[in-house]
Amino acid sequence: MSFHSSMGGSPDQGFMAGYLDSLALVERLHRLLLDVIKDEFERVGVLEINAVQALLLFNIGDNEVTAGELKSRGYYQGSNVSYNLKKLVEMGYMHHQRCEIDRRSVRVRLTEEGRKIRDIVATLFERHADGLQSKGVLGPEGIENITHALRRVERYWTDQIRYIY
Repeated sequence: MSFHSSMGGSPDQGFMAGYLDSLALVERLHRLLLDVIKDEFERVGVLEINAVQALLLFNIGDNEVTAGELKSRGYYQGSNVSYNLKKLVEMGYMHHQRCEIDRRSVRVRLTEEGRKIRDIVATLFERHADGLQSKGVLGPEGIENITHALRRVERYWTDQIRYIY
């Protein structure tokens, strides 16, 4: 029996269907974002780096961070942070250095090559922002409404994780 068929005729069935559609949309949008980044890198001839790694470089920007901070600051949402950091260091996109205080912790920052990748992603996102507005897909108020709603869901989910046990 599917989840939908077990919901019965509850008045909240419409909300539940909308919630499930929203969850699926968030997943699709994330995968689509990675595909868009991958296509841009193929277009400009950068083939040695994947979209997840490029997004990681973009999100780090000019900051110097530890692997733990990448997740806590929301820069990276993946289970293989260490693998991608190691690969980015090996490929010359990031510098890494042991922390003076906590020798177990490694701080990373972008190299000049890493900043070039960050700039490609930034230019792509600027082009998208301009296109969304100029084509009337989404304006400032629309993006503000979407962001506000997604932040509320993020807070709700975060509270579920923190307080469920």
